[in-house]
Amino acid sequence: MTGLWRSTRVTLEMIKWEHSIFALPFALTGAMLAAHGVPELRVLLLIVVCMVSARSAAMAFNRLVDADLDAVNPRTATRAIPAGVLSRRFTGLFTLLMCAVFVAAAGALNKLTLILSPIALAVVLGYSYMKRISRWSHLVLGLALGIAPSAAWIAVRGTLDARIIVLTAAVLLWVGGFDVFYACQDFEHDRKAGLNSIPQAFGLQGAFWIARAMHVGMVALLIWMVPLFGLGTIAEVGVGIVAGLLLYEHSIIAPNDLLRMNAAFFLLNGVISMLYFFSVATDIFWRR
Repeated sequence: MTGLWRSTRVTLEMIKWEHSIFALPFALTGAMLAAHGVPELRVLLLIVVCMVSARSAAMAFNRLVDADLDAVNPRTATRAIPAGVLSRRFTGLFTLLMCAVFVAAAGALNKLTLILSPIALAVVLGYSYMKRISRWSHLVLGLALGIAPSAAWIAVRGTLDARIIVLTAAVLLWVGGFDVFYACQDFEHDRKAGLNSIPQAFGLQGAFWIARAMHVGMVALLIWMVPLFGLGTIAEVGVGIVAGLLLYEHSIIAPNDLLRMNAAFFLLNGVISMLYFFSVATDIFWRR
């Protein structure tokens, strides 16, 4: 039991489960827009279970698939699997367990969420192979998180409304943009390993401009969300603050200065997702 607890603790540290906060607020935003208020508590809890289990499965699978690559990358060589702290077998079993939890929670929501659950898993797990295939792998990661608001809408209503796809596209561009930034740290390693990425294809300067364009697109889509859902001033202010935070994020890193990448990647993006959720939720309650 001591060994099991230790492996579980190391796994949770490895997958940084607390970073589920990136996509969870957008899923909750989708749920509140679908319900035009707070959905049933049971549905909310199942959405949270789906989000955390799917992300945990995806992160553990990614660490498993990339273990050999991580071992030769100075930035990632100390991760649990290449460092020998965690076994591949345990990580694989943990991934399967999280996939099973996700499918069970999706099945408890409604018929459509159960039918779509294998497709969702294919997207979130498939990202791990995309850098071997395409320079646009960042957009696949964006889709993996971006499907959260649409999935939450389906969880609440049992159907899909085309309007919520706009929020999915916004999250896709947001995540894709900051993943382009993050990939700049591995520019030299990816080139030697023959991995594909936007920084590899367009250079660091080009990658930064592409990430900027993605984030401009995200803000434009969030602005469009206001009239689409009949939102008001509070939501508009929230979008404005999100735009300001993104601008600040872009100002603290540069192609020749990536030292504050963790601050931009983890702290600011967590604030952005939470702030957008609270602005939309407050707007919905204020206008009811």
